[in-house]
Amino acid sequence: MYIHKKGYGVIATVFTVIVLIIVSAAMLLNAVFENNHWMILAGLIIIGVIVVVWSITFFRVPTNRKITHEANAVVSSADGEIVAIEEVEEKEYFHDKRIQISVFMSAYDVHVNWFPIDGVVSYVKYHPGKKMFAINPKSSELNERNSMAVRDEKGREVLFRQVAGVMARRIVCNVKEGDKAEVGKEFGMIKFGSRVDFFLPLDADIQVEMGDDITGQVSVLAYLK
Repeated sequence: MYIHKKGYGVIATVFTVIVLIIVSAAMLLNAVFENNHWMILAGLIIIGVIVVVWSITFFRVPTNRKITHEANAVVSSADGEIVAIEEVEEKEYFHDKRIQISVFMSAYDVHVNWFPIDGVVSYVKYHPGKKMFAINPKSSELNERNSMAVRDEKGREVLFRQVAGVMARRIVCNVKEGDKAEVGKEFGMIKFGSRVDFFLPLDADIQVEMGDDITGQVSVLAYLK
């Protein structure tokens, strides 16, 4: 495991702010109280340590996973929980009916995103938007989001969408149309709470159920026909 380079600045900022708060609080407490304020200061230090550790944990990148390489498999791009499996009208790219599978990433999950299939990136589009809770079904169309499609060697396409949540501050996408996609290879991340939606053909063989805990790079969401 290592810390993602996108987290360096955030972690440094969080650490600096926490230190400034603790130092300011110590000075204020010393000015107001002559004694018996050490418990308050100790509490602030504990909270500060928890926040810093959480920030570091958020930007962790696992390195010991065995990436799933199976014929026709759509592998999850994210860690999290399955919160939606439904037939929907996909209005952005396919403009037809698709099976939508949504993976909700809590603030404690790994937030790096990986390609779900091999192929070529055929579509990338960023959409500014709202900051609704990512678990809300409407967030897929109303929140800040980044949509991407990959076409495999058989001409089959999978559309997947990074959806920012109420805590999210930025969607990171490191690829463009025409780039090569490899299952399990990183293409971006979402900072602080989010979801990833997958739009699959209606005849896809779904392998997950509502509430399942999913591991990115490993868990198979479905098999394409």
